[in-house]
Amino acid sequence: MVPEGGLSPAELEAFWLCRFVCLYPVYINSKKTLAEGRRIPTEKAVENPSCGEIRDVLTAAGMNVYVENKMHPREWNRDVQFRGRVRVQLKQADGSLCQDKFKCRKDVMVYVAEMIPKLKTRTQKSGGGDPNSQQGEGGKKKKKKK
Repeated sequence: MVPEGGLSPAELEAFWLCRFVCLYPVYINSKKTLAEGRRIPTEKAVENPSCGEIRDVLTAAGMNVYVENKMHPREWNRDVQFRGRVRVQLKQADGSLCQDKFKCRKDVMVYVAEMIPKLKTRTQKSGGGDPNSQQGEGGKKKKKKK
């Protein structure tokens, strides 16, 4: 329920943001340790997830999602690939859950980690590809003179 009265824009934003949870890609990255920020078991985690993949999975699940250009504090790599924070709405204005299958942020993280490997972008990358395109074929190697 939206509070009555004159709220400042900052107070109104804080009211709505408390119904959203933050997800950083590092939370579900199998390459990270617990000390580096991973929050789910390695067996359930995904290798190098991106904010775009998290957004795509949650949008397909019918969740209200938006991406922010933020960095996780423990992320030392400043590349664009590792940037981003996804905000997911778990609760409605009246406090009820948006979807019953997502009761807490851990449910969301495990669901996203299960669904990312099924994305088309992930399945196409791991495919066999063209058999004619092999790596390692290059020019002649030069012989060293003694």
